[in-house]
Amino acid sequence: MTDTLIEIRNLHKYFGALEVLKGIDIDVRRGERIAIIGSSGSGKSTLLRCINFMEMPTSGTIALDGVTLGTPRKGSGGTVASAERVYSERELCGVRERVGMVFQQFNLFPHMTALQNVMEGMITVRGRPANEARDRALSELAKVGLSDKVEVYPGKLSGGQQQRVAIARALAMDPEVLLFDEPTSSLDPELVGEVLRVIRALAEEGRTMLLVTHEVGFAYHYADRILFLADGRIHESGTPDEVLKNPREERTRNFLARFTEFGF
Repeated sequence: MTDTLIEIRNLHKYFGALEVLKGIDIDVRRGERIAIIGSSGSGKSTLLRCINFMEMPTSGTIALDGVTLGTPRKGSGGTVASAERVYSERELCGVRERVGMVFQQFNLFPHMTALQNVMEGMITVRGRPANEARDRALSELAKVGLSDKVEVYPGKLSGGQQQRVAIARALAMDPEVLLFDEPTSSLDPELVGEVLRVIRALAEEGRTMLLVTHEVGFAYHYADRILFLADGRIHESGTPDEVLKNPREERTRNFLARFTEFGF
């Protein structure tokens, strides 16, 4: 078993003529906590969505646990036609079971209670019996501090509570890595802390996690490594002290200048 869980090489992503990711290289070690920072439009969310294949990479490779995903696209003569790779639906379903995602928007089913939202994936995707799924869902909701909200519908929950249900839903699928795409950006300021506390508790369990965030102070305390993205490229990578306190690149310094208080 290799120490590297995710290996990304020369990842590019185009939307039409717009190149959003311009050759990303990352190794993610087991148990590593990575925070990804950068201005809006820098490619942070697109990077996460490529890792769990909600967006298909235009070119480059992603390997999960040593296995490179997809196969090169072949032309009519059987030769490699381009740098694009082809992914089977079965392969992608397997990846998405192993790579959990928590979104900016909570994406809960409004007609289901908190408990039912957490149970749904275990039953429909993993095929678990309803009683087993219920027990696991109750356990995960307790972990995020929502034992008293299990029978409540999303419309009656605060934004912070809805996001915690979404985290419980991701945890219930037993992912090997968790991706957080700006999980507090849709929350009122007074609700941000309750979600960040849950994320920090998960980090302390030794989980492999990648977090896109504008909460720079939290990133400093949460992360083993900080990636600063700008214009679809990683401009700087290092420890929180290296990137946030002593950045080498002028682009990083200019970005951080807008943050007057880090909280460290």
